[in-house]
Amino acid sequence: MNLYFSSAKETQNRKAEHLRVCLEEDVQFRQTTTGLERYRFIHCCLPELDFAEIDITTTFLGKPMGAPLLISSMTGGTEEAKKINYRLAEVAQQYKLAMGVGSQRVAVENPEVADTFAVRKLAPDILLFANLGAVQLNYAYGIEQCQRAIDTLQADALILHLNPLQECVQTNGNKNFRGLLDKIAKLCRVLPVPVIVKEVGNGISAAMAKKLIEAGVSAIDVAGAGGTSWAKVEGERAKDARQRRLGKTFADWGLPTAECITLVRAVAPNIPLIASGGLRDGIDVAKAIALGADIAGLAWPFLQAAAESEAAVSELAEMLMTEIATVLFCTGNSSLSELKRSGALQRLG
Repeated sequence: MNLYFSSAKETQNRKAEHLRVCLEEDVQFRQTTTGLERYRFIHCCLPELDFAEIDITTTFLGKPMGAPLLISSMTGGTEEAKKINYRLAEVAQQYKLAMGVGSQRVAVENPEVADTFAVRKLAPDILLFANLGAVQLNYAYGIEQCQRAIDTLQADALILHLNPLQECVQTNGNKNFRGLLDKIAKLCRVLPVPVIVKEVGNGISAAMAKKLIEAGVSAIDVAGAGGTSWAKVEGERAKDARQRRLGKTFADWGLPTAECITLVRAVAPNIPLIASGGLRDGIDVAKAIALGADIAGLAWPFLQAAAESEAAVSELAEMLMTEIATVLFCTGNSSLSELKRSGALQRLG
């Protein structure tokens, strides 16, 4: 067996384990929260609106969306992952939601599993994001591999995810992050689609956001702390005591999502901004948008639903959209842009 195939098989097994751990184990943050609970909407008892006219549509990266919702990057590379991605894509198409897939490294290393990511045939109109780990640019990846990930999906943009803590806790993780900013800048110059940079649940600071924007990144997904802890995920699957301890020690490490949104927006008023990390319902989504995000990403709730059925995913999407519309109605705002300008969100304390 050649080493390349061994690496691909190892990656595929890791993706299967990630899926199992996220679905079966308690890997949520416990001490660190999203920070969204520190905010409350001012209720409007007389909205002077017709609920039927509430508009939650938006545009992101030039593409219209039925709601400000991104089905965040989750999975791929296995038959179970294919089933989940296909269910998510069907619902994303139905409601015109954005969707990202999990890291496509497994498909780059083993093209036989590329079909587990290839959801464009099910969702021809949605905003669709390809996804690779930025650190792979220091491990023999370059323009060719990034373009392959984009082409496999016929993607509208490429997400490069930053996951230094996950790589530290992951057994044999890739921990050489030196020089990545320059390599990201080069990709931004040469790739034919926008580049989005996201964290994986530990947040992006204002200072890092400024550097990434200067490098040419087209959008940022803050992916803050408060949801799924990838330190916990990797700690759960670790085979040795040291890595398990690292997972426990750093289980609550990171910048809360609400803090990331406000600080990044303060230094970058115009950058297309995605809020994710621990969002669980439509009120969370509306708070994130009121704080300055353009759209909001959810992963774990959609993963739970997709593991059950396509109907469960559809039900979740409808519920989230209804919750967002209800926030608008009960704050006296007819659109998302009105909500952002309204001052209806107040910080407690």
